[in-house]
Amino acid sequence: MATAGLYRRSLPSPPAIDFSSAEGKKIFSEALQKGTMEGFFRLISYFQTQSEPAYCGLASLSVVLNALSIDPGRKWKGPWRWFDESMLDCCEPLEVVKAKGISFGKVVCLAHCTGAKVEAFRTNQTTIADFRNFVIKCSSSENCHLISSYDRGVFKQTGSGHFSPIGGYNAERDMALILDVARFKYPPHWVPLKLLWEAMDSIDQSTGKRRGFMLISRPHREPGLLYTLCCKDESWINIARYLKEDVPRLVSSQHVDSVEKIISVVFKSLPSNFNTFIRWVAEIRITEDAKENLSAEEKSRLNLKAYIPFPLVLKEVHETELFKHISKFLSSVGYEDSMTFAAAKACCQGAEILSGCSSIEFCCREVKCFNGAVEVEGTVVTGVVVRDGSEQNVDLLVPSTQTECEYGPEATYPAGNDLFTVLLLALPPQTWSGIKDQALMNEMKQLISMAFLPTMLQEEVLHLRRQLQLLKRCQENKEEEDLAAPAY
Repeated sequence: MATAGLYRRSLPSPPAIDFSSAEGKKIFSEALQKGTMEGFFRLISYFQTQSEPAYCGLASLSVVLNALSIDPGRKWKGPWRWFDESMLDCCEPLEVVKAKGISFGKVVCLAHCTGAKVEAFRTNQTTIADFRNFVIKCSSSENCHLISSYDRGVFKQTGSGHFSPIGGYNAERDMALILDVARFKYPPHWVPLKLLWEAMDSIDQSTGKRRGFMLISRPHREPGLLYTLCCKDESWINIARYLKEDVPRLVSSQHVDSVEKIISVVFKSLPSNFNTFIRWVAEIRITEDAKENLSAEEKSRLNLKAYIPFPLVLKEVHETELFKHISKFLSSVGYEDSMTFAAAKACCQGAEILSGCSSIEFCCREVKCFNGAVEVEGTVVTGVVVRDGSEQNVDLLVPSTQTECEYGPEATYPAGNDLFTVLLLALPPQTWSGIKDQALMNEMKQLISMAFLPTMLQEEVLHLRRQLQLLKRCQENKEEEDLAAPAY
């Protein structure tokens, strides 16, 4: 009886040679003796199969980032920080990638966005001799890895555009090892390097540009500890446009005579989905960890105080003069950023409705309120409720009017004024160059100057500024034109 679907494909050979075949093993042994399989062992230790048919670019990048031991700064599942395809959404929404795949420029953008050091080349920007030297360099070291973007058709394989890491090189035979992330389709295989170059030197019909390759190595600095930008849907395009185009226009076209007036102008025009654009990394971790029957170790990791740098970075944010200006303004317009007690009560009531148990059986911890820096009819509250040692995540919408209550110690998680402060710090200095009052422009530039920020906060701001530059490229459809690391 026939079964629907496909089970693997036969690898066309020649031109490819199956890695696990007798000939493939011989080629591996020869390359190993010559020292051009050093990168292989790191890559194979973290090798994975793409989880979606169109996720080859995301899977290749995940393999390489994990092989380089780059800390993503956020959790994958449980207590574990780990790069996964689902976390690579900085430059393109995952649903778009799932439906249409991803271009070479967008994968380069993602690699930059993770904080990795990236050198990317299309075939019309380099030569086969340079490519061979780069393959040798990465195959002889554990400190860099190469991802190739190529057309499968050149190897007589089914399909067209594909991404995979290069796992090694045999100099005598001039063959490269492709660690194909579509393992459900083809196994790892050796191919002539000249043929691989030909496969890369093809036109991607979706962009009209040639394919190529990228070298990825460890960054000079780790990604942000506390904040990251998120592009889970198309709304980030409007927010990026607002930050990069509208804010400079607003502060130059309107009469602003004080820092508070500048903040007011920017604040009142914020897009409604602003609070989904800049995310708190720790909030993502806790949401992912909100599950029942956590072990003692996992519970201890959930405690924010276990993340030692976070309170320090927050303290540095709070000590900036810009934060003080923003807090003063938000207070003057009646913006309430913390409703912890009311939110905790609401979360417990929500858990009561969901479970059918009395709310007095629940206690609520790690509560967060998201009403952003905008006027909304309600506030999204997410919290972890605990009952008999079991934990569950509760998300609900609560009315915007809340009673004043006291609840526990001062919150140690970022709130709206923190996010607003750090995002303004991350905007490029030229954002404020249109302010007509020279003295005010100088004051604003001093408030956002990197020279006056502590080291940890500097790195946090630079990470966001880097991401903003990359998103600007995507918003302007220039990610295929400019493959270089963004300038701060």
